[in-house]
Amino acid sequence: MPLSDTGPAAKKLRMQIEGAMSGVNRILQTLEASLLAREFAKSKIRSDHPEWTEAQVAREVPRLQFLPSKLPAGLP
Repeated sequence: MPLSDTGPAAKKLRMQIEGAMSGVNRILQTLEASLLAREFAKSKIRSDHPEWTEAQVAREVPRLQFLPSKLPAGLP
């Protein structure tokens, strides 16, 4: 059983709202959540590496998603 911090009443209301949304609106909501998650990730990376350029920060986001372990030494 998955863990959740959402109570049954809130979950029911969310399901009703999402059910009333058009497919396009559900896709847009998902896209917005994805973009927000990327901004949170960038903020954390900037905090951890204040000396990095924006290009380095932008490159680190997908690397963390797809290769969460550190790269071998010597690779850019």
